[in-house]
Parts: sequence; C-alpha cells; structure tokens
Amino acid sequence: MRYYHSLIAAATAALFFLPQAAFAAPSQVLPLDQRTLPGRPSFPQKLTQEINKKAIQAVHFQYAPAYDTPLSAVDAAPESITILGQAEATQEQMVAFINRRNPMPKLNCSVKDIVRYYYEEASLEGVRPDVALCQALKETGFFAYGGDVSPQQNNFCGLGATGNHEPGYSFDTPQLGVRAHIQHLLVYTQYERPKQKLVDPRYTHVVNNRPDLHGKVHHWTKLNGAWAVPGKNYGQEILMLWREAQSPDSSAISLTAAQQKVAAQPGSASAYIYRGLVYYQQGNYNDAQRDFDAAVKLVPTTSEGLYNSAITAAKLGQTKTARQAYDKLLKLQPDFTQAYYNRALIHYQARDYNEAITDLQRLLAIESRQVDAQNLIGLCHIAQKKYDEAWQDFAAAAAINSANMNVLANQFIFMACLK
Repeated sequence: MRYYHSLIAAATAALFFLPQAAFAAPSQVLPLDQRTLPGRPSFPQKLTQEINKKAIQAVHFQYAPAYDTPLSAVDAAPESITILGQAEATQEQMVAFINRRNPMPKLNCSVKDIVRYYYEEASLEGVRPDVALCQALKETGFFAYGGDVSPQQNNFCGLGATGNHEPGYSFDTPQLGVRAHIQHLLVYTQYERPKQKLVDPRYTHVVNNRPDLHGKVHHWTKLNGAWAVPGKNYGQEILMLWREAQSPDSSAISLTAAQQKVAAQPGSASAYIYRGLVYYQQGNYNDAQRDFDAAVKLVPTTSEGLYNSAITAAKLGQTKTARQAYDKLLKLQPDFTQAYYNRALIHYQARDYNEAITDLQRLLAIESRQVDAQNLIGLCHIAQKKYDEAWQDFAAAAAINSANMNVLANQFIFMACLK
C-alpha cells in the first residue's frame, strides 16, 4: 500500500511546483506572470490503459467542499432588484468577501483598488457598484479565471468572449476594464450614453443591432439568456453572491444589533435570520440553528431560513436534518444551485451515487459551466467503477475551467492509477 501512496505523491507533486511569488501575502500586488501556473499538461481524451484497482482504491480524489456561507434575508424578490441604484454592501465588505473566497486573486492591481474602481465607475453612471462587482466575481471565478479570458486582459465581464476559445477584448488598465463593464451594463439598461468617454467596444454593436436589448434590460435577472447564454439562472447567481457579501460579522457590536432587531420585531423572520447569521459567524451553531428554525416556523417559505438551517445542520453533523431542509428548499426554489450541490455531497458521502449524480445533473442543466458539479460526477463514476465515464467527466470539467486545482489533481491521480 505504501507503494501506491508514493506513486500518487510523485504524480501530484507537479501541482505544487509554483513560483515562490505565488505564496506572497494577498495584499502584495505581483506581476501576473509571477502568479500564474505553468502550462497545463494535456491528458488523453480517452482511457487507453487498464485501471490498477488496488491503486485507485488507495487514493483520495479531490472535490470542492459544500457551500457554507449563510444568506442574509432580503425583503425584495430577486426579480425586483434593478441594475441601476445605490450600493448596499460597503467597500470594506466587498474586499473582505473577495479575500475570503480567493486569497490570491489574479489581478493587475490590489483587491482594494479593484473594489474602489467599481464603486467609483458604477456610482458615476448610476449602476449598483456592489452588484456589478459580484457579476465580475461570477464571470472570473473571484478573479481566479481559468476559462477563455486571461487575467492579463483586464476583462472582468467576458466582453467579446463568445466561446470556442475566443478570449474577447483586452483593456490597458484594470480601471478601464471596469469602465467597459459598467458601460456595457448601461447599453442594456438605458438609452442615454455613458458620462465617461466610451471604452466598451461592444456598445455601438448593441445600439445598432440589438433593439430587443438596448435600453430594455432593467433588472439583474433579465440578463438571463441575454448577457449569458443560456444563463437560465445568471442574474440570480449574481444576486446570491451579493447577499453573501452582506452577511454580518461575528463582532459583539453585530450581536447587540441583532438582539435589538429580534426584541423590536419578535414576529420577523428576517430579524431571526440576522441574529442567526451573527451566531453562525461566531461558530455558535446551536444558537444559529435555533434562530434559523424560528425564522422557518414564522415563514415556512423563507429560502434563506431553509438554506441557512441546512448548512448549519451540516456543521453540527446532522446530515439527515440538512437533507430534509434541502428537500423542502428545492421544492420551493428549484433553481437553487448551491442547494443542489450541497445535497449531492450529502448523497455522495452516504454512497448514494445515483442520487448525487441526479442532483448534479439538475445543477448543470441550470448552470452548464459549474465545474465543481462536473468534477463530482467524475468521483461518483469512480466510486461506481465506471472509469471511462469518470475520465471523460474530468476532461469536461477541465474544458470548463482549466485552472481548477481539484480537477487537475484528479487527472494526475487518475493517471497514476493506470497500469
């Protein structure tokens, strides 16, 4: 058995041969060529050798953990949130959110600078800067990239990246890339031209050739199928990130404010959710669970309460309770992609691989470029000893995001298990 562990260690060692600069502090801005991985190795399209069954049973494949950031309660439905408007999340919240999700973003400026550019450029044009920034986070994978667009392009919203390895447009500076993003939102949202000098190379194209879109898209969810194709849940995914970013912190000040909310509004589900968020951030999962359950009791259809209850139950090791909460949530909101992934993980860990695959396929039907779902399907097929299918699953995942380290590790590990 020791032999197989040595084999895997040797095969995956290349994953960690990163330049020393890659381990610099997140606040230090380094040239991008010092922070990117070397060229990705290519793998055969199909399995050409037999599997060493002893080896594949001795290794551990990699997958993304469950989503575990609770959601703040909002009074407005996603369909009512407009593209134009003022920020609700602060710049400090957005900086912390990005650093929490990706401590080493691939940017040509600091995280504070990119956030400031979004707040300056979007506010000048009347666009919600916090939500526009969340759109950039979705498009770039929190500035991790890995798709057709490269970090060097300063293209934060996929402008001109139409698929089939088309990288789209490049901008000289991060601020100009942000400005182009905001201007492209404006051409969808209003007829008036931007206040700043035009830098969006697709602005005139939309004006001249897309009368169905120009000036007619006023809400984030109306970008579904318009900005992203098919993008069935595109706007909702952006708004989910926006809500995550606004979660309160674990400070005593936040808890005092939360206690006051509950005391002033004892019948308010959102007040209980807010206090539950503070308890959750403090690691006090039992009290958090009680508050989330209280919110669900007050409003059984609250998606935030059900989702937060589910992830908290998982933290407490109550997988059955978590699964039941996801069951209720997905009946109410069948496009909740994070819930599908988390429930699939519960099935996978319980060795119920068919149910896990079903959930992951439902997720991919909503968000076809969800690399973590495609990767986990590969792990389910390995567990079912469907090795040819698993190999193709990892290839499909790599085609979605070539920089995903779980996928790359799994391909290396899989290669090491061939005879």
